[in-house]
Formats: sequence, structure tokens, C-alpha cells
Amino acid sequence: MSPTPPLLTDRKALALHRARATALFLQEEAALEVQERLTEVNRTFTDPVIVTPFPSVWPNFRSVPDDEVLALQEGMQDLVVHAMALHWSNDPVGQLVQCRRALRADGLFIGLMFGGQTLHELRAALAEAETEVTGGLSPRVLPMGEIRDLGGLLSRAGFALPVADSFTKTVLYRDALHLMRDLRAMGEGNALAARLRRPTQPAVLLRAAQIYHDRFATAEGRIPATFEIICLTGWAPHESQQKPLRPGSAAARLADALNAAEQPLSRGNG
Repeated sequence: MSPTPPLLTDRKALALHRARATALFLQEEAALEVQERLTEVNRTFTDPVIVTPFPSVWPNFRSVPDDEVLALQEGMQDLVVHAMALHWSNDPVGQLVQCRRALRADGLFIGLMFGGQTLHELRAALAEAETEVTGGLSPRVLPMGEIRDLGGLLSRAGFALPVADSFTKTVLYRDALHLMRDLRAMGEGNALAARLRRPTQPAVLLRAAQIYHDRFATAEGRIPATFEIICLTGWAPHESQQKPLRPGSAAARLADALNAAEQPLSRGNG
């Protein structure tokens, strides 16, 4: 019998972080993205549900929390949106399977989550700074999947017509310490089960801020933070659905048609 893999996320710590969240602008961006995508679907949905840790972002929809076991009944929904929480799941395939089972035949699933390019600047600066100061590395930033891998999860979960695409948002900050404070305000602080249980040395944070500025700062002296948002789309199987085209026979990729241009956002004026 194979051993149970270690848990990635400390759910108790994650809940505490989310309870203190005050900056939900990326959650709101995701909600707008979902609404825009739904306008492209020639369908009226009468039984939607949103899986989200922040129901205030979705005031006009029924929502359920992103618990390990979702509060969903089989075959009761025609639309399930998993909104910006899959990256913290200890079992993302299990979450997708639960969403598919909650859908009626030919129901739509949309899942948004942070992707592998998210915070690549901060991750590089922290890794270099910690290595310099302490001679080692500790788990600090959530490992996030790449689009090619995450798209395959839809098929594993039993969805038909799976599509994975992504878009990026670049947010400008005064400095790396401002970014770190904002991450905590988003409820996206370090909730890794394997994280260090003692405060980070100030020397590590200060050195990381210097590296970040030296390597990535704009001409105006602000630092960019990249957030890649991956969108997973799939349908509960139904006999009326079109069959996939042969590999190489498509005239254009849906991912290209849906991809959004990068839009820099500025956080803070001080």
C-alpha cells in the first residue's frame, strides 16, 4: 500500500489568512472574467453555483466554500464556477471531479486559479536572498501548476471538450515589502504545510527587496508583480456534444481567441 502523500496546504492557516483578507481586487477581476466568458456562451443558466472562499465577490449567486468536500449535490447544477481557489487545494483533481458530478448533463464548468508564472519575480528574489543570507531555502511561495499540466486535469476529471487558457495581470508596487503586505491582505499569505514556523529574518526580506528592485524595477522605480490566471473550461458529457476534431485539424485555437492582453495595475501611491 503506497503511503499517503504529504498535504500541501495547512487549511487552518489558510482560513485564518482569508478571514483577514481586505484586498480582493484579483478575485473581482476573476469574477469579471467569468461574466465576460459567459456572454460568449449561447446558454441561459438557471442553477449556477460558485465555489469560492469570498462569497462577497459574488453577491447575486449561490456560493459554497472550497472545502475538501464541496457542499454540492450530484446533478443539481447547470453551471459550476470554481473561483480562484484551486491552487490551494490538496486534491485539485478531486475538486474537479466533485464539480463535474454536481453538473447536469451538458452543464458547464469554469475554473480560475493562479498559474505557474504568478509571482515569478518575487520567488526569484526570495530564493536568491535566502540562499545568500542563510545558506538554504525554505518553502515560502505556493508551487503553482503550468497550463499544459492543468489542462490535463479536466480530462482526468471526466469533462468533455476541455479547454485551458490563461491571461496575466501585472500589478505595480512601491517595493517588495509593499507587495508582501498586499499578498497578506489578499488572503494569499504563506499557508504551506511545510512552511517555517518562525518569523523570516529581516535581513532576508530586506535583501529580497533590494534584489527585486535591482532586477525588475520600472523606470519610475516601481516593481512589477505578475499574476497569471489560468481558466479551465469543460462540459459535463452529453450525447449531443460535438466530437473533438482530429489533432491538427483545427483552424484556430480557442485559447488564442480567449486570451486577454496584459494590463498593468498600480497598487498604492505612497
